[in-house]
Amino acid sequence: MSETATHCPYCALQCGTRLSHDAGRTTVRPDAAFPVNQGGLCQKGWTAPALLDTPGRLTRPLVRGADGQLAPAGWDEALDLIAGRLERIRAEHGADAVGVFGGGGLTNEKAYQLGKFARVALGTSQIDYNGRFCMSSAAAAGSAAFGLDRGLPFPVTDLAAADVVLLAGANPAETMPPLMRHLAGPRLIVIDPRRTPTAEAAALHLQPTPGTDLALALGLLHLAVTEGRADREYLDKRTAGFDAAWRRAAAWWPERVERVTGVPVAEMREAVDLLAGAERAYVLTGRGAEQHSKGTDTVAAFINLALTLGLPGREGSGYGCLTGQGNGQGGREHGQKADQLPGYRMLADPAARAHVASVWGVDPDALPGPGRSAYELLDSLRTAGGPRALLVFGSNPVVSAPRAARIADRLASLDLLVVADFVPSETAELADVVLPVTQWAEEEGTMTNLEGRVLRRRRLLPPPGEARSDLDVIHGIAVRLGQDPARFPTDPRTVFEELRRASAGGRADYSGISWERLDAGEALHWPCPEAPAGTAPHPGTPRLFLDAFAHPDGLARFAEVEHRDAAETPDADYPLYATTGRVLAQYQSGAQTRRVPELAAAAPGAFVEVHPDTAARLGLRDGRPARVSSARGSTLATVRLVPSLRTDTVFLPFHFAGAGRANLITSAALDPRSRMPEFKVCAVRVEPAEAAGAEL
Repeated sequence: MSETATHCPYCALQCGTRLSHDAGRTTVRPDAAFPVNQGGLCQKGWTAPALLDTPGRLTRPLVRGADGQLAPAGWDEALDLIAGRLERIRAEHGADAVGVFGGGGLTNEKAYQLGKFARVALGTSQIDYNGRFCMSSAAAAGSAAFGLDRGLPFPVTDLAAADVVLLAGANPAETMPPLMRHLAGPRLIVIDPRRTPTAEAAALHLQPTPGTDLALALGLLHLAVTEGRADREYLDKRTAGFDAAWRRAAAWWPERVERVTGVPVAEMREAVDLLAGAERAYVLTGRGAEQHSKGTDTVAAFINLALTLGLPGREGSGYGCLTGQGNGQGGREHGQKADQLPGYRMLADPAARAHVASVWGVDPDALPGPGRSAYELLDSLRTAGGPRALLVFGSNPVVSAPRAARIADRLASLDLLVVADFVPSETAELADVVLPVTQWAEEEGTMTNLEGRVLRRRRLLPPPGEARSDLDVIHGIAVRLGQDPARFPTDPRTVFEELRRASAGGRADYSGISWERLDAGEALHWPCPEAPAGTAPHPGTPRLFLDAFAHPDGLARFAEVEHRDAAETPDADYPLYATTGRVLAQYQSGAQTRRVPELAAAAPGAFVEVHPDTAARLGLRDGRPARVSSARGSTLATVRLVPSLRTDTVFLPFHFAGAGRANLITSAALDPRSRMPEFKVCAVRVEPAEAAGAEL
């Protein structure tokens, strides 16, 4: 029997696991010593080995032939075809005619190499990744407030000792169940339009109208100040900009907030009393607060509340964001994002460009500038000035992008679509070339979890068939485009050593982290700079901001924010709010989890939650199909009656494909700063689908 210590391939908790292989069977068990999950796993983690040999697993390259069908091909044939078409497209239309779309599940090494590949081998500015859809709003707000963006600036385990935790738009009981072990002791305040399993466990559940979280946060700040709960000493010593932020919040008196949000004043006051009266308290945001066209301002408003109460930068209290994807943190730190270079350096900064260019051995002026954000990149495909070719690594935008039907059309119109994946996702089904790549149990590398802790991913099994690492794919294309083979190594440890140098001195400094230290069991949170010669290694930084925030003056910044309506609100044609999210048994676009029999049985298809009174008014019946329509299109889902839901709101999970895609109806309105789409609210109508002969 062979066995290795590694981590779950799914969410940003990156739960510690022990993976074993014996007599042709792979099994997993939780690592009781890993502090994040403490011996727990969710349903997805327990069933993760089923993906390793799932039916339909990609094991050979596929190339679309003259007959329009994908057929097996050799690696040389596939890579030669890709490189030849890329060269022709670049020669005819310029470097930006090629785009790259990455994923928040890629290892640090892959994310780093993908950004380098785009900017050096392709020379394109057109690279972004699906993490833009995850926590970009929290990243923008956190960077502005604290000078640095790390999901949790403290270890997950600190939460267990809290007295009170406010969760704004987060449902960890379904999205990351092992986290609930750390939330069993604190009293929970949950802000969510739905009565989720997390809300069921809360001491207080605030149930606002979708799209009004920002008004609610302003109202909570108003109460904290007017009722004498602001930490004046903290505000004077550790923050800047309070007066301007307060001028905005002063206009949001509790009764006004109740009219806008539907949350009773008594519940708002109770929330503030709980938070302010706690010795140890945290404010945490999730996708529900972030996936709005005003998501950055909404998160900033909750950070304002935390700052007013004196929580961030104080051991035992603070603000944090619950990162979603497995490497959502590391994936954006090292160059996949349209505006960033490794080490969380900004691409428009001349000093940052000079440092990274010196590591890469290129002229800083040769590096392209910032490109389009994720949705804007996808929406521009094969339009005037937009990319004509796209390389997709670890993402499934046919299901996960807003206005999904339009994005599928844009992808289908390309001169060249290349998808590297290990299962035939809905996006891969549209590709001209599909490249089979390795999974977590078949590769080495590092990941960074939601608390900024760098982890080792370890290989247990050889890849099946002809599957190769994404690093091999990048190397193979880059060499065919004329790059020096040594510039794009395929050994992940070699890539990590270069990543260390590229990140040195950046906000996300990994230069003091080595595989040797990780393999020795050290818990290393970035920033972890390389120590001067002859001194002890830097221990890493599990808790940020205890002495100062990361701005030059050491002060946290308040944001001056104002509530505004969602880009789309109900009207006579579309009288209901729709909001989307995840369910326990599925993950992200579902391309992986829908292939696991146990998970498919638990959550087999698209559904729409509707209040019984709303359903009766609309002629909807429990268990029967309904058509949910917005101004962009419609999706089909089975009706579920949920008495705890708001009567003006319906909920759809976004994991399902085909006619059941929730993102067929979602809005592509973007946050002006983070470029986050407004996944969490749009206007819809719901009607029985049976009359139209629809079947699910």
